[in-house]
This record gives sequence, structure tokens and C-alpha cells, in this order.
Amino acid sequence: MRAVIAAQPGDAEVLTLAEVPDPQPRPGEVRIRVIAAGLNGADLSQRRGHYPSPPGAPEWPGLEVSGVIDAVGDDVEPGLWNEGDLVCALLPGGGYAELVTVDAGLVLPVPAGVDPVEAAGLPEVAATVWSNVFDLGALGAGETLLVHGGSSGIGSMAIQLARALAAHVIATAGSPEKAAFCRSLGAEAAVDYRTDDFVAAVAAFTDGRGADVVLDIVGGAYIARDLEALATGGRIMSIAVRDRTPAAVDMGLLMRKRARLQGTTLRARPLAERVAIIATVREHVWPLLEAGEVHPVIDSVFPLADAAQAHRRMESSAHLGKILLRVS
Repeated sequence: MRAVIAAQPGDAEVLTLAEVPDPQPRPGEVRIRVIAAGLNGADLSQRRGHYPSPPGAPEWPGLEVSGVIDAVGDDVEPGLWNEGDLVCALLPGGGYAELVTVDAGLVLPVPAGVDPVEAAGLPEVAATVWSNVFDLGALGAGETLLVHGGSSGIGSMAIQLARALAAHVIATAGSPEKAAFCRSLGAEAAVDYRTDDFVAAVAAFTDGRGADVVLDIVGGAYIARDLEALATGGRIMSIAVRDRTPAAVDMGLLMRKRARLQGTTLRARPLAERVAIIATVREHVWPLLEAGEVHPVIDSVFPLADAAQAHRRMESSAHLGKILLRVS
């Protein structure tokens, strides 16, 4: 089969299309003939040599795909998945390829009414947002979510899910156009972080109360400002680090606000935890997708052979929503 590999760490140009052996499903796994793969920030980090695949996963990037099951391994629950099923899946790696194998518990049906190509952009963002904002972060109806990078794949899903579940949303974005895009998805307020202070904007939006949950994809200096913007009893969920300077936290303020700062990852969690997250995503998010209350937000679709160009698009930060690779 063909897969996009990086022979060495580096810029997007190191990504090349190569022939690699077809994977065979192990017990408990299914094999998917890939239709499309989603791009994620972790893929860029992996290409640069900072985020290697976990043991047992392919060395090439790709954390989510859509496609058709073409083989079912031993020990998969009978009738759970069958050859020919149209699915999408959360992967530990290897999605930039024509074939992938994955634990059967990490597979989801393509939601009714969702284009199979666009479904490739759902598993990672849905699992990340649900597990952090609603499970660990416990965002409730009537509460306020501050989401950084609201025009990204993660941000666009967070805005939609929070609004669908009757929470309020304020988003940050890097331009007036991106801020307008966030509002079009349902954010009630959107802040251009290049020109405006999001702490002041949150205070104004909440009449000084603060945000109940902050979904942070920046880290570094943002953490202290997140804490300033946080309501008493609020939760900061840190899921990525773009600013690699050490975060300075005012512990006195953290205690006075009775707040929680929690860092998480998805890919590194034990398999059982990831399977449990996918089960809750299917229970809570899939009905909203099938009802049309939430939808995948797709910026662009590139052929598999143009993975380097797709990575450059993501690195430009010009994208709105998810970037996909069309495989077949």
C-alpha cells in the first residue's frame, strides 16, 4: 500500500509517498480501507521529531480516518463490525495511508447525513472536546466556555457542542475574519487576540463572573491569563503547548478561586480509556451530528500525495476548520 512517511524530522518537504507493507488486523482489530485522513497539530509535531508514534503504531502520522472495513480480526465481538461497514476511527498513528488497522473499540459509524470524506475530520476533535470540555471539564448548561483557537478544528467543534448543549461561548481567534467565523458557528462573543485582551472581554461578557471552563491550546503565558479570566470554581483544560515557555501560575489566585488546572493528552491514554471516550462520543455527539445540530467544519481537502502542501496550509494558520487528505 501507499503511505506518507517522513524519512527524517524536518519541514513539510520531508513528507513523501512510499510503498509500505499492508497491515494485517491483530486479534480485536479491524482493517479499514481509507477514504480520507484528518490532519492534526500532533501530526506536525511528529513530523518535526517531537511526538513519535507510541509503541506498536506505524511510524507515519495520522490520528483519524474514514473508510470501509475490509477485514475483521479474531476476537472482535460478532456483529459489532462487518466487512463493508462505512466507518471512521481514532488511531494511535498511521492514518496517512491506504490501509489502517485499529482496535474495534476505537471505530465509529459514519454519522447519517455526513459525507464520508468529511467524517475523517470527526474522531479526534469530537473525542478531544467531549473528554476535556464535558467529561473532565464538566461544562454544564448555562455555564460559559472560553475556547482559544476557535476557528481551528478543535475550536469549531467546541463552539458547536457547547452551544448545542445550552452553554455560552466566547472564542479567541487571530483575525477579524476568524472571529467572525467563530460567531457564525455560534460563539456569542469572539476576540481577536492580536488586538484585544481576552481577559477583559471575558469579564465584560460575563459581567465580571468569569469563564467556567477554558479550553487552552497555547500554554505558556496564556495559563496565567486563563486563570485571571476564570470564574470561581472554574476549570482550565490544557490540551496543547504552542508557547513552550514555562507557565507561571499564581497559586494564591488558584486557591482563592478554588480552581482546577488540568493537562491532558488523548493519544497517550491507555487503550481502555480511549475506548471509553469513543463510547461516550457515540452516545452524546453522534446524535447531534445526525440531527444536523453539529457538523464537521472542513477547510480544505488535499490528495494524499500532497500531504506536504496540506501541512504547509496548517502551519500557515490560515485555515478555518479541519484539513483533510483524500486517500481513495
